[in-house]
Amino acid sequence: MAIRTTIAAVRGILELDDEIIAEDSDLDPFIETANNIVDQVCLDSGYSDATLELIERWLSAHFYCIRDPRSAMEQVKGLQVTYQGRTYTGLRHTSYGQQAMLIDTAGNLKILDDNKKFRIKASIKYIGETTATRILKGLE
Repeated sequence: MAIRTTIAAVRGILELDDEIIAEDSDLDPFIETANNIVDQVCLDSGYSDATLELIERWLSAHFYCIRDPRSAMEQVKGLQVTYQGRTYTGLRHTSYGQQAMLIDTAGNLKILDDNKKFRIKASIKYIGETTATRILKGLE
């Protein structure tokens, strides 16, 4: 599907880092990612083109902020900066992702964000014998 939002619209809601976005086209990967998600999860919800564009715009900002996190708190004396969203890795990670979910009144993005099959679970299984197992087998 065609891209709905514009670089100017995304720039309108974001403060961009010139080192990351040296040219307007540097925003393309974030907009393309947002467009892909909107096409996959929001397209069949009966939204107007204007609403789809808003969702895409805010999602674009969300994906940019994954690359360039926003500060939630800055402190000059101790030179401390706290960044947004370090405790969650979905769309709730940034205020932009949260806004996109708010605009999506059908809840498609919330369903995507809550879907556990998209979460990565890490576990470690030891396939060798423990010392206790070796003792029980009489090997130690």
